[in-house]
Formats: sequence, structure tokens, C-alpha cells
Amino acid sequence: MCADMADFILNPSALCAKMNHGDSMIKDFLETGQVVGTHGVRGELRVQPWCDSPDFLKKFKTLYFDDKGENAVKVLSARPHGNVVLMVLEGCDTMEKAQAMRGKVLYLRRADAHLPAGEYFIDELCGCAVFDADTGARYGTISEVSATGANDVWHIVKDGQEYLMPAVKSMIVSVDVAQDKVTVRPIRGIFDEAEHAD
Repeated sequence: MCADMADFILNPSALCAKMNHGDSMIKDFLETGQVVGTHGVRGELRVQPWCDSPDFLKKFKTLYFDDKGENAVKVLSARPHGNVVLMVLEGCDTMEKAQAMRGKVLYLRRADAHLPAGEYFIDELCGCAVFDADTGARYGTISEVSATGANDVWHIVKDGQEYLMPAVKSMIVSVDVAQDKVTVRPIRGIFDEAEHAD
């Protein structure tokens, strides 16, 4: 879910987003998981985390049901269980209430994640412009990030054409999500058509 230049490959993200961002990629609230089922009879939820691991999600004391922070809910307990998080939310104390939450998306407040300087959420890459570190040529805009196992893949779109670039440290020079800008030094062939178009 989050990455920095030091561990970019080691932290592939399942949190993918074709998102329509505004003027800044730094969003206050980010999708972090979805209620996929119930566990037991006392309102415990099975939450599929859209982050690096279930452990990341268990540290939050408050989550939200919207991307504006208007519908907050207190997390009473959260514990990893395989690839999901078993979670109890305030006000959800019966199986019936838990079943009614199936399919709901949960959001976290970015500030609550306390990311170290230089780290960012993969989601924030979507909408960033991609430039060549040496020539300054603009290759396009990141529209989606796919997790492939070995490394993430950036989907970069320009003039209706999509280019796929492996997100590996050897090609990524800098990432500045606050400025919506990424600079890269790609291997030959990835952006051939984009280069010829310029």
C-alpha cells in the first residue's frame, strides 16, 4: 500500500486505482479494504485489506465509510486472520448488522497512517505525470497500478495509447506525489511510440 524508493519492489500493492484525482495526489482519505463477509454471531466482520498486509490495517482506531471523512466508525478490535482482517466496528454487534455491511468499502485517513518522509501510498501514483529523467520528455500519466507478484506495473497513458512499465528501482529515478510528478529512466522499447510522437 505504501512504498518508498528504498523498498519499492519489496512492497507491491494490491491497492490499485483508476481514480479521478483533483489538483493534488495527496488525498486525505484512501480506500483501504472491503467488508467481504461475517465471522461468528457477534457482529465480527471479515475485511479484505487493500494494502500490503492485514497487519497494516489492524493499527487504525477509526475508519470511514466515505472518502470525505463524514461517516466515521470506531474500530473496537482488529486481528489478522489469514489474508483477511477480522474486525469489530462500533454499533455492529449482531450477525444481522454485520451481514448488512457486506460489500461496504472502508477508508482510512492518510494522516493516521503516519508514513515516514519519502513514503507514499501506491494509490497516489495514479494521475502523476511521467517524465524522462535525462531528456525531460513527457511519457504520459499513470492511470493504474497493477500488482503482478514480482513487482508492480504502471499503466501509463498518453494520447489514447497505454504503455506498461515495470515499477523497478533501476528505472525509477524520483517520485513526488505532492507535485504529481515521476521521473524515470526506462529501458529501450517501452515508450518508443511516445518518443516518436514528440
